[in-house]
Amino acid sequence: MKKIFFAVFLVLVSRADLHSQPSFYEGKTIRMIVGFSPGGSNDLWTRLIAQHIGKYVPGNPEIVVQNVAGGGSMVAANQVYSVSKPDGLTLANIAPALYLEQLAGRKEVQFDWAKFTWIGSPERTEEVLFIRSDSPYKTIDDLRKIAAPARCGATGIGSVDHYFPKLLEDILGVKFNIVTGYPGAAEVHLAIEKGEMQCRVGSVSSFLDREPGRTWAKSGFVRVLVQGGKKRDPRLPDVPTIYELMDRYKSTNAVRGLANVLLSPGVLGRPMVASPGIPPERVKLLRAAYAKTLSDPAVMADLKKRGWQASPVSGEELEAVAKDVIAQPPEVVEKMKQLLDLATK
Repeated sequence: MKKIFFAVFLVLVSRADLHSQPSFYEGKTIRMIVGFSPGGSNDLWTRLIAQHIGKYVPGNPEIVVQNVAGGGSMVAANQVYSVSKPDGLTLANIAPALYLEQLAGRKEVQFDWAKFTWIGSPERTEEVLFIRSDSPYKTIDDLRKIAAPARCGATGIGSVDHYFPKLLEDILGVKFNIVTGYPGAAEVHLAIEKGEMQCRVGSVSSFLDREPGRTWAKSGFVRVLVQGGKKRDPRLPDVPTIYELMDRYKSTNAVRGLANVLLSPGVLGRPMVASPGIPPERVKLLRAAYAKTLSDPAVMADLKKRGWQASPVSGEELEAVAKDVIAQPPEVVEKMKQLLDLATK
């Protein structure tokens, strides 16, 4: 009997000792790297999350934000994947389309997209193509019929405002005059206001929740012709999706595969990742803290003040999408490379 009591005593003591152990994150600092310059949407989202996520991580670690811009966030992605320790103390907000560079076999890529530790994303960023309302293009079908191609501004080759119009050309047979080289979205928007450009591709959130898109939509200065999500956004109920158009024009499986590759960045949104090999319990903890932060009352109030909406994507969903898009058959990869390479000539 004494042995039994002694065994129970040891179990109770060990449990009490376990619960009294400090969290791994106690007294430590989590560094959140933003792979872009300060002031943009990715930077603002990351800084908002950084203000509140610490209280949802056991041990209440300090959170610091660091901007590491370069290569469209390639520098940040390489750093967190290849340099940072797999301890869950370094996270990075990176571009959702970087896997295109891996599929294309770019030598700059020092990561395996499918092996990142995926934490979460604050919103989806499905694409929309909008065009000045005073242009002769009233529907996407008009772009197939009218001889003069619409002039669309883009920040650079490989950016969403470049590859989405290229995808529409490939799928629907429409033609665009895509002008690249604008430093940022603000410069493209100014060109549209001046009449130098007629159209641009952006995300639903940036168009409807931020200026100047919000005012343009309300005033009727521009109209949206097509959206990239698999389902119509409730705020754009009359605008067809690219998937509906593929059904209408009976697109081949190869074309649909290409669309899946090029449109998945919209699902990934503004992903927060970490290096591979982080202990599973810490991954679970970080994902939970990230999700709780996005439903924090203070965060919700801040978003309401800004006129933003959160549409969170879980780390588990990001991980599934990442593994799916990187596992492409050779013919789809070759078609993707041809489409993007054509733009460089």
